[in-house]
Amino acid sequence: MGVTRTYVFPALRIVIWAVIAAALVKIAFTGAELQAADTLTPTGELTESVVDVGTGTVTNAVTVPATVIADAPVEVKATAAGLVRAVVTPDGPVAGEQVVIEIRTETPRDPITRTDPETGEQTVTELRPRVTITEVKAPIDGTLDVTVLEDQQVSVGETIGTVAPGSLSVQGQLSADQQYRLVGATGEAQVTIQGGPAPFTCTGLRIGAAPQADGTAPEGGGQSSTGTVTCAVPGEVTAFAGLGAEIEIVNGSATDAVVVPVSAVLGSAQKGKVWLVASEGAEPEEREIGLGLTDGRQIQVTEGLAAGDRILEFTPVPDGTEAGAIDCNDPMGYDAAIQAGNAAAFETTCFG
Repeated sequence: MGVTRTYVFPALRIVIWAVIAAALVKIAFTGAELQAADTLTPTGELTESVVDVGTGTVTNAVTVPATVIADAPVEVKATAAGLVRAVVTPDGPVAGEQVVIEIRTETPRDPITRTDPETGEQTVTELRPRVTITEVKAPIDGTLDVTVLEDQQVSVGETIGTVAPGSLSVQGQLSADQQYRLVGATGEAQVTIQGGPAPFTCTGLRIGAAPQADGTAPEGGGQSSTGTVTCAVPGEVTAFAGLGAEIEIVNGSATDAVVVPVSAVLGSAQKGKVWLVASEGAEPEEREIGLGLTDGRQIQVTEGLAAGDRILEFTPVPDGTEAGAIDCNDPMGYDAAIQAGNAAAFETTCFG
């Protein structure tokens, strides 16, 4: 028994450890060979993303961040030249067509010359100037502020006061893409005031030019404002100048329209281009199409494509990459997308 413990068991342990070591070595080298073989054999294939042209409903709804503003005062202008004869209505409330001031205008008249038929003597009689009183009226209801005094000389077209209407409007700034989508928009819109009453309908929708730029670039490489949208707050709605709001304008809707993703189109208004998938092995075919309404994610195709056609999901660019592969962290990415006519795709990808 002492011999077994002293010599047999230690020898047996050495043999077992040797077998385990040999097995581990074999597994290690065999695994390395398999891994090397796997990495040397490509199994993937690069393919371009393709979508089928379909049909659907497109509602061109644009939501614009906005602010409640006080409507600007309306100027009251002199309609005649002369002296202010009287300030009929003092500063304060005024109704439209109410007389604000009277202007006294003197027009010289030629003298009358008479000749005595018997003596031939001439008599010249000077005539007093012709006096005309012109009434200047308030253009609208509101609060009047007169800026002239009695006996002050005024000229035609000179501002003699203002009337603040006391009404409110909602105004938002438009990007170029939004301005294209709102071409021809009139009538009304839905407004939501932050922390205010339930959404309401505002009227008198107006699309105008943007305020004068200060020459600085927008933060983050974004698109600068190119226009404004304004509509009137109804009198029965309680609001205050300076409150934040949103304006939602629906400028058209189309049902059963041919539609494609905006990422597939180069351009976003009137005319655009897509790349039609040709037969296997052939290069995609560039095709010009007519564009209609868009909801920011898909766009209506008015001509050039039919349902069932297959196109590239992302427009190719000159370096062979896809315009759809947008880097949202690139501060100049938006500007590049605008120049490529693909601003809508950038907004969809990066801003949702």
